[in-house]
Amino acid sequence: MVIDEQALSELDAEQLREVTQRLLAELRHQRALNEKLTYECALLKRLKFAAQSERHSADQKSLLEDEIDADLAAVAVEIEQLQPPAAAPEAKQQPKRQPLPAHLPRREIRHEPESTTCACGCRMQRIGEDVAEKLDYVPGVFTVERYIRGKWACTQCETITQAPVEAHVIDKGIPTAGLLAQVLVAKYQDHQPLYRQENIFGRAGLAIPRSTLAQWVGTCGARLQPLVDALKAEVLGHRVLHGDETPVAMLKPGSGKTHRAYLWAYAPGAFEATRAVVYDFCESRAGEHARAFLGDWRGSLICDDYAGYKASFSQGVTEAGCLAHARRKFFDLHAAGKSQIAELALMQFARVYEIERQVQPLAAPERLQVRQQHSRPILDALHQWMVLQRQQVAGNSATAKALDYSLKRWAALTRFVDDPQLPPDNNWIENQIRPVALGRSNWLFAGSLRAGQRAAAVMSLIQSARMNGHDPYAYLKDVLTRLPTHKASRIEELLPHRWQPIDI
Repeated sequence: MVIDEQALSELDAEQLREVTQRLLAELRHQRALNEKLTYECALLKRLKFAAQSERHSADQKSLLEDEIDADLAAVAVEIEQLQPPAAAPEAKQQPKRQPLPAHLPRREIRHEPESTTCACGCRMQRIGEDVAEKLDYVPGVFTVERYIRGKWACTQCETITQAPVEAHVIDKGIPTAGLLAQVLVAKYQDHQPLYRQENIFGRAGLAIPRSTLAQWVGTCGARLQPLVDALKAEVLGHRVLHGDETPVAMLKPGSGKTHRAYLWAYAPGAFEATRAVVYDFCESRAGEHARAFLGDWRGSLICDDYAGYKASFSQGVTEAGCLAHARRKFFDLHAAGKSQIAELALMQFARVYEIERQVQPLAAPERLQVRQQHSRPILDALHQWMVLQRQQVAGNSATAKALDYSLKRWAALTRFVDDPQLPPDNNWIENQIRPVALGRSNWLFAGSLRAGQRAAAVMSLIQSARMNGHDPYAYLKDVLTRLPTHKASRIEELLPHRWQPIDI
């Protein structure tokens, strides 16, 4: 607003007051706009070095090829599981596998009958043996396990007896459960693409083609899926859940381009005894994916303010907000401009979190009592203070946005005060989703929807094992060893929070 000095001198008192009010309003608007731009500039500077682009190289193309091989192997396993048992096929010539390198160490595992006395009472004689070799791997060292099955014959009734060999996840392949566990852990915990693993194995003495590794990954993903389904059912059996999501690039079929998919994560509440997390890979961030995962579940869901959860709240799910998100708005505001309003808000949040540290080890009744006695007055006073402050700041300022975030969600943000099983924030699930975010720089994108879903399934088991203090390699090796002969009705025994290794 520009006013000429001569024109200003000709105005009467009423007109001067009107001009003054306009100038003050414009000044307040400019101050709010300047505060907003200063806040955004400071926030962008803090994030400037947080993410760097990485161009696609020839190696990235191989990642897609690996996923296609893994998808094909997984589909083959699923088709095999759906088909009814067939009659014994006629003998046909099978392609001959190249023998494993002779220089690798061997460990013999002998299978002999418990008794060499025939059913007719005669003593059997050993007439030969069958030998099968499987490739094992201890990080950095390949060994070969020789499964020797002695043949025993009875000369009286002309029968031959051999001890059976236990079933393997890949019966007709060369890998042991230890090698398969190593490949899965390297790919889904250490985020080592298969072409890198091929090079690592080459340095250990045998470069396993990445196409073969991909087939193993696909087969293991299909075999482990019933265990992941059981883990999901276990998670949905709790009244309190955490929910969060993080973006993951996924390749569009046939286009060679990527689009933004999402990995959703769900875990029992931080105060629940069960330590588990289930990842759900979906093509988008649409709320329908959350509703599909939760299904008929009705309980308290701790999450941020993403609109995708709103439909679930209208269907009986109780919303529990994240106090850390509300605090973060004021933290960013204070970091950008040393706002006094933000500083006062942060002080009150700090008092609430100090109480939470004290009630962490308490039982639920004691936790509820302390929250009602100490946290409730602080939060009530903070709410009244925020309402008064909001009346004094411009509507488009950064301060107003920080205040509005809390005021609009106050009931959900403070629900934990009346429910001792609710934590005050969603940090628990954010910690479980962080390994995925850290790994994105290595694998860049998922090669297909199936590949993303397989990654989510295996990572659910690995991260859940870590949450329970297990070594993921030892856990997966044992599970892959026992899974082929484990009863489906007792699959829950192999869940990470219930798993007990077999003492040898």
